[in-house]
Amino acid sequence: MEYKDILAQLYEELASFTHGRVAVDEETELAGQLDLDSLQIMNLLLFIEDRFDISIPVSILPDIKTVKDLAIQVEKLIQSSEA
Repeated sequence: MEYKDILAQLYEELASFTHGRVAVDEETELAGQLDLDSLQIMNLLLFIEDRFDISIPVSILPDIKTVKDLAIQVEKLIQSSEA
């Protein structure tokens, strides 16, 4: 799956959390600008794991600040699971 496809699916899911209040792009901060609380972030991560059939290691979470960071990590995890 390509980065742009991952990004499109993330945008779609994030829209359900923001209810259209925030314009989401690659540089949008998950916790800061989207004002997602820890439960919402966990729900987002569970959606991602189910949707992309991956497991997100807790060790990479501190590196994920923006939507772009998240999409890059998802792409890497998909590629490593296909290898």
